[in-house]
Amino acid sequence: MNTALEGKVALVTGAGSGIGAATALLLAERGADVTLVGRRKDKIDDVVARIRAATGREEDQEYDHSEGGGGFKVSRASAEYVRPMWEAIGTIVMGRHLFDLVNGWEGQPPAGDHVVVVSHRPKPEGWHPEASYHFVDGVEAAIKKAQELAGDRVVAVGAGEVGGQILAAGLVDEVAMDVVPVVFGSGKRFFGSIDEQQLLEDPHVVIQGDRVLHLKFKVRR
Repeated sequence: MNTALEGKVALVTGAGSGIGAATALLLAERGADVTLVGRRKDKIDDVVARIRAATGREEDQEYDHSEGGGGFKVSRASAEYVRPMWEAIGTIVMGRHLFDLVNGWEGQPPAGDHVVVVSHRPKPEGWHPEASYHFVDGVEAAIKKAQELAGDRVVAVGAGEVGGQILAAGLVDEVAMDVVPVVFGSGKRFFGSIDEQQLLEDPHVVIQGDRVLHLKFKVRR
């Protein structure tokens, strides 16, 4: 087995099928400890079995984050932090790039019941018609639609270009970050290409997990 990533931790969303499953298997084969996120436990269990067969390694702990949920390998401290946060989510807002990258998690978001995709292009024809995915042009319209769908639950916004635009528009109340001890040297900015100054308060949540630090910041108004 290739051990180039031994000692590294990788979190893969949409890991129950498609690109997510293939990525999880490849990372595990190269020695990484892989955390699998998905909505269908049977599909996650299948990927875990494939990883075990390919690597001979056993997984430590599996956290089922929703009734229909999937495997989620975390420490107890992280589980106590993640569980209520993910259960509170009603709608996820994501950009079209991430949607295309993970194929919309095959119509089964990792948390919540609805997804709003910020995109100039419509939903792919025939793509999972049963899934509550809504394609909206513009971040303000996307947040409005997400709030309608979420009701009294939380709207979660992904980081990156779309997340940065929503932050710059003053539509974000709180920022959550999970910091892991891996330095890539290059990559994409957390809030995309926005260049305006955005101020956060001191972190009001600081939780040390297993090789991860969970942080939450209120957005300064």
